[in-house]
Amino acid sequence: MNENTATDLQANDTVNKFGYELIREVLLPELLGKDGPEILYWAGKLLARKYPLETIEEIIAFFARASWGELSVRKLSKNEIEFELAPVLLASRVTSKAETYFQLEAGFLAQQIEQQKGVTAEAFEHPVKRSQLASFTVKWDSKDPVNA
Repeated sequence: MNENTATDLQANDTVNKFGYELIREVLLPELLGKDGPEILYWAGKLLARKYPLETIEEIIAFFARASWGELSVRKLSKNEIEFELAPVLLASRVTSKAETYFQLEAGFLAQQIEQQKGVTAEAFEHPVKRSQLASFTVKWDSKDPVNA
């Protein structure tokens, strides 16, 4: 798979729910074991390096195109940004297990913000609540440049 694959997708392409859940909810947890969330976080960072995006709007569009869901900015401040995600397949993910991880998405967000701002960034996933929305806080340190 090359880096252009995500940009080559047509706007009306769809994802098969069974296939997506088979890989994301059955195969990956089985392969990754108890370290799954940490590995997925770093995998998200790797994906962000392969698909660098220049703006928050491009990140939002990428989430939609990757069928990760509808991403929006809830709050922006000097050293952090809060995102909300209405995942395409959230309902089945939340009801299927007590723990739902969005660490792939968290790692992707952390790396994108780090690349855009040029400083070290880290993302934190917040537990899914009754609203059926996942949320993330990305924090960065303006005094910690990535190329220092």
